[in-house]
Amino acid sequence: MASAPQTYDELLTELQARARSLTPAQRLLADRIMADPEGVAFMTVSELASAVGVNEATVVRFAAGLGLDGYPGLTRLCRGRLREQAQLLRRYDNLEQLGTDGGDPLERAVALDRANIARTFARVDADSWHAAVKALAEAPRVHVMGLRKCHAPAYLLGYLLRMLREDVETVTTGAGTLTDDLRRVREGDCFVAVSIHRYAAETVRAASWARTRGAHCIALTDNPSSPLAASADQVFYVDAAGPSVLRSLTAFTSLVQALAAGVARERGHEVRATLLQEEELLKEFGTYDSRER
Repeated sequence: MASAPQTYDELLTELQARARSLTPAQRLLADRIMADPEGVAFMTVSELASAVGVNEATVVRFAAGLGLDGYPGLTRLCRGRLREQAQLLRRYDNLEQLGTDGGDPLERAVALDRANIARTFARVDADSWHAAVKALAEAPRVHVMGLRKCHAPAYLLGYLLRMLREDVETVTTGAGTLTDDLRRVREGDCFVAVSIHRYAAETVRAASWARTRGAHCIALTDNPSSPLAASADQVFYVDAAGPSVLRSLTAFTSLVQALAAGVARERGHEVRATLLQEEELLKEFGTYDSRER
């Protein structure tokens, strides 16, 4: 029998591994634990049961079934997560006050995006990062998909990768071409799925399908309860807090650019040849205004 999770990250791994075998009630609990460890850390059994709509006995059995020392063992791991991130969170403990009580909305937007970028990169696991960069650099083909609000970072990643290597496609649903794009996904390819809550159903289905085809899957999403996490070999969680009802894509942009930079470094001298050829084509076709400024 596998040992009980000793850290919150190990708990996440265990919950994701069991995702397909969980009952509906257990799935509700797992989703809440993955999405809101801060809240669960200080909830009583009855509060968590009420929050997700199950009975208290189900909560206790669920914690015990994970090999934990009952419900206290579960909250202990969630509190450990809080301690790990406390230093980072303290740096931004004034964000909620920015932009209120006469504060400057521009100042609040800047502060939130700084926090989004810092929190996003603070959660990046080095081994996962190197594995993702290697897959993006070496896979026979790379397919990138992001719809609606996530189309912009997905398009940017596809654009940057096409400057660095051949065989990169941005998957879209325009004119009913999704199935045509997915038909090109082969075993050993790399498939990047980009989506945050509310998750685009076609992106979720496409990522799952690509995984069944034997593609190496990378997810850029917002939290461990995202349906993309179950299909991915590497998952990168992006903070997207915004100053209004609109969520910010700034951290997405930073993460995408960092991935592209990693690929450029991984491919080394091959990138130089590709960029030189690109520059020649741009000049030949007069892509940019050549007038001196």
